[in-house]
This record gives sequence, structure tokens and C-alpha cells, in this order.
Amino acid sequence: MFNFPLRPEAASTFAGQHDLLFGILTVLTIVFSVPVMILAIIFAVRFRAGNKVDRSRPSHENLKLELTWTIIPLLLALAVFGYSAKLFVDLRKPPKDAMEIFVIGKQWMWHIQHPNGVRENNELHVPVGVPVKLTMISQDVIHAFYIPEFRTQYMVVPDKYTQLWFQATKEGEYMILCNQYCGTQHSEMVGKVIVQRPDEFQKWLADGGRSMRPKDRTMVESGEDLYKLYNCANCHGDVDTPRGPSLYGLFGKRQQMTDGTTVLADDEYLRESLLKAEKKLVAGYIATMPNYEQELSEEQALQLIAYMKTLGVQKPAAPAAPAAATTPQEGNR
Repeated sequence: MFNFPLRPEAASTFAGQHDLLFGILTVLTIVFSVPVMILAIIFAVRFRAGNKVDRSRPSHENLKLELTWTIIPLLLALAVFGYSAKLFVDLRKPPKDAMEIFVIGKQWMWHIQHPNGVRENNELHVPVGVPVKLTMISQDVIHAFYIPEFRTQYMVVPDKYTQLWFQATKEGEYMILCNQYCGTQHSEMVGKVIVQRPDEFQKWLADGGRSMRPKDRTMVESGEDLYKLYNCANCHGDVDTPRGPSLYGLFGKRQQMTDGTTVLADDEYLRESLLKAEKKLVAGYIATMPNYEQELSEEQALQLIAYMKTLGVQKPAAPAAPAAATTPQEGNR
């Protein structure tokens, strides 16, 4: 009879904090709005036109009352703001040891890729009790990855990597929704998160997702294949060359640009350099690299970036070989 849930099941470490904040806001709204509504009704009835009441001594000010209804709500609002700001920062800072999974939103499905190469469509397998970081991008329009039971969602936009993280606390299956109207079939863009025990998840992952291809190449291996396919090493070897700067040891470092600025070589920069190479030029180089925006899919860009992250440190340039002694005749040849 009373099976009428007011909120989804709580299944992540954020759910309790989110529900607490929601409960506090609900209680404060009731505490401050109900008395006002009741007093408004009482005064409207008591002082209605034609009613015989004493209107000879109207009150124009009451300093204590005004300070009370100003300071108390102010302190409560500041407390709520502080708590919600902390919760927001926690939501936006994934732990360094979080397991990374990649998500591509497209009209109208969610494509998931695990680092070992296992791919899923509209399903996301994760282990319980392990922090999971989603690196997301859209290949068409703006979407929003939303898991109600985890109380988490974030925008998935074209040409930009966004991140969302969570830690599931219960095994089971939960809904994935798109929380941003993204086209005529927006309502069909649904999926599910499947939370497993860590050992079950590792077995599922080792089996290649069971129903998926058992010998999928890892993201790094696929990225290396693309690196060779497009002959990237011709210009981007283990040392800087006149054709292009080295990519070895590049990730996480700052690059000097031709316009004098410096840019951090993160996922966003590497993606832009792959797809729109002329946007940011490394100091000392001109725009000779073609844009691969029309050739590489978002999935391939993620794979190439995964491979570039594994490239080691840049090798020191080999010392120039001493010039061989030549006779005048040899030098004229």
C-alpha cells in the first residue's frame, strides 16, 4: 500500500550525501514557507475589508524581528552552500587510483570501451567498491550521462573530454539515462550499469566480456596499430626532428607554442593536435601536419592517445658524428 518510493535506490558513496543535502533543503523549504503561508491566510481573513479590527496602531518596524529573520536564514544558507560546495568538489575530483573507462555518446546509444579493449554498447560493467572514472566525449550533439541510483551525472559534449566518477556500493543493475534532450529518439538512449563483485568483474573482463570478441586488442595495442598505419613515427620519432616534435614523454608536460603561450599536454591537447593540428603549433614548427578530423573516429582518437601516453621519455639527440677527413679531391666530388 505504501510502496511509493520518493527517490531511487542509493547505490554509490555519493548517494547518502546527496540525499542528506536534498533532505536539508526540503526541510528548510517547509520550515520557512509553511509558516509564511499560514500567517498570510490568517492575516487575509482577519484583516479583510469590512472586518471590524483595530487598525489604529499599525507596526512600521521591529528591529529585533527583522534581524532575526535575516541572520538565521543567512547562516543556514551559508551552511548549506558550504556543504553543497564540498560535495560538488568531491564529485569533480576522481581519486588518482580510479579505474578509467571511456564513454562515447552518440545518437542514440552509449558506447563503452575498457582499456583492455573490451567494448560494450549501452552496458557498463564495473566492480563494486572500486572507484571508477569515466572519460567521456560525444561524437555528435550534447548528451548527459546520468545514473539515478548513483546520484551522479555530467555533460557529454562534442570536441571536449569530460570526466565523471563514482564508487558503487551494491551489486546489481542500474539505469543509465541521457539527461539532456538530444534528438527525436532521446528517450531511447538508455542503458544499464552492471555492478559485479571484483573477482566476477575481472573474470568477465578477462573473458573479453564473454559475449564479445575474446581477443580484442587493448586500447594501447589498437593505438599502436593506428600509429603505424598512419606512419606517425615518420615525423614524431623518439627525438625532435625538423618535421615534427617528439611525442615521447610528452603527456603531462607543458609545451611552448608559436604564439608564446604554454599548453599542458593532457588528453584534451593531444586530441586537438590529432584532429585539428593547426589549432596549436609547437614553437619552431609550421602547420604541415594534416588534420585527421574526418579520418579518425572518437574511439580511434582515444586509442591513439592511450598509446601516446605509454611512449617513454624522449631520447637525447645523438652527438653529431665528427666530419671525416677528406682530401681536396674528395671534397670537390
